[in-house]
Amino acid sequence: MRIDSNLLARANHQCELCGSDDNNQPFELPHSEGQADATILACEKCCAQLPEGTALEPNHWRCLSDTMWSPTPAVQVMAWRLLNRLENESWAHDLKDMLYLDDALKAWAQAGIEEEDEDAVDCRDSNGVRLAAGDNIVIIKDLPVKGSSLVAKRGTAVRGISLTSNPEHIEGRVEGQRIVILSCYVKKS
Repeated sequence: MRIDSNLLARANHQCELCGSDDNNQPFELPHSEGQADATILACEKCCAQLPEGTALEPNHWRCLSDTMWSPTPAVQVMAWRLLNRLENESWAHDLKDMLYLDDALKAWAQAGIEEEDEDAVDCRDSNGVRLAAGDNIVIIKDLPVKGSSLVAKRGTAVRGISLTSNPEHIEGRVEGQRIVILSCYVKKS
């Protein structure tokens, strides 16, 4: 596959996402209808993880802290999409909050992303990381359980939580008892 010389010059012959200069190839951003330049130069490792639905290696994508400031709109859009997919990582959530895209770029970045169910509960832990049913959490403060002599101790791991209709509450099993825990007193593990 022949790589456009303009793309190579813009990218300085390096992956525009991680900076690698090994086995780079063009990658066309999906859902980019009507966009003038929707191609980025990406290495083999990045290209393998870019398609939607593919598992991401979170540590590889820490490079997005630099990438997201690229002057190239297609690179900014791809960085936003990757940070959106990594939102359960607290560092990625923070980076996405810092990334500014104008209205046109934000619309392009959000193109193709499924709208969340309006009835879905947006439950977050003490660090602002989104919690989902089945996640494992750690309690960060001693919590007395109402109606019981049980105290859920700080550092207790709770596996396979359930969400409730209230975004501030989660349910989990502590010492064999199913209890409701305030999400502001837990962190995702």
